[in-house]
Amino acid sequence: MKIVHVTLRFDAPGGVETNVREIVRRLRAAGDDVSVFASDLYDESGWYRRSDYRSVVDGVPVRRFPVFKRPLPHFTLPMMVGLVDALADSGADVIHAHSHRYGHVLQAAAVSRRLRLPLVVSTHYHPADLRESAGKRGLLRAEDVTFGALAYRRADALVVESQQEARLVGEFAPADRIRVIPPGIDLAAWSDPAGDRVALPALPPDYFVFVGRIAPNKGLPYLLDAWASLPADGRPALVLMGRDWGERPSLEARARRLGVSDRVVWLGHVDDLRAYRSLIRGARALVLPSEWEAYGLVLLDAFAAGTPVVATAVGAVPEVLRAGRAGRLVPYGDVGALAGALRAVADDPTTTRAQVTAGAEAVRALDWAVAAERHRALYRAVAG
Repeated sequence: MKIVHVTLRFDAPGGVETNVREIVRRLRAAGDDVSVFASDLYDESGWYRRSDYRSVVDGVPVRRFPVFKRPLPHFTLPMMVGLVDALADSGADVIHAHSHRYGHVLQAAAVSRRLRLPLVVSTHYHPADLRESAGKRGLLRAEDVTFGALAYRRADALVVESQQEARLVGEFAPADRIRVIPPGIDLAAWSDPAGDRVALPALPPDYFVFVGRIAPNKGLPYLLDAWASLPADGRPALVLMGRDWGERPSLEARARRLGVSDRVVWLGHVDDLRAYRSLIRGARALVLPSEWEAYGLVLLDAFAAGTPVVATAVGAVPEVLRAGRAGRLVPYGDVGALAGALRAVADDPTTTRAQVTAGAEAVRALDWAVAAERHRALYRAVAG
């Protein structure tokens, strides 16, 4: 059976990108005929395209297509040029498209409809940003309904990562086609802390760490405010690890106004996975103050590292943190609650140890190998 995965970005940082890469490389390694069709876009925030991608990644063939940002004026709907013909000629038995409100999902659905090919869509759903205007939220909701009608009613299965995402997607898509397949983690990679001891950037001995895009929806202004409100005597440093999506200048200015810029460490994207694991292991806590997280893969990394977690109770995060049993949950945008949770990591060690233990237990059932096998079973089912 031949499966073609269609995704906007591949071999690039990001949660969707990690999910696709981990699944396809395991399927390919197990002998499945898997390939990836992706655009030439590397960074969506600055619309940065590349031409130097590898044609094979982790043993998986990858085909690239030019991408247009605005097929219609003032309407962002990335479309890949040549994708429809390539999918039609691919010989695929199953097409698996990823993400929501992207043109390549509609293109994949059109090919599926015309050639009667089984279609699977992983929605990776993100509702309208709370900071958007009422008009923009209405437009995005109209897109939800449109995708439900044009793509999701054509799909044989809709893959979501959590029960929360299943409920949201079920509001505009056929609920009986939704399948919950949580993402995973490479537990074997986290099994040897001694092997991850590599040369790291100069870091203070005590720090909180944020991991993710330096982007508007990550709640970083609230994190800076909460962290800066902690008593200066004994306050850990703040390490921000992730690619800048245009927010760093305003955050740096905010840190200067708060008088804490000398205690903020900007690491950018860390390619070395051993260094990445060591950075998370060494933190007092991993902090995820996002406005929304469809799942939050970095939470699993913290579980595997034995690092305490403080996160906002948004999206699937409460499910991942077992309703607070595996980490501290705070409301999004509540600076006081976030500051209190940061203090409690050290001030309430009994609860912190219990949460770390609960996280270590939870992550054992979330290996990527399990997720890959569940996808394989789904492909067999939709292909008949």
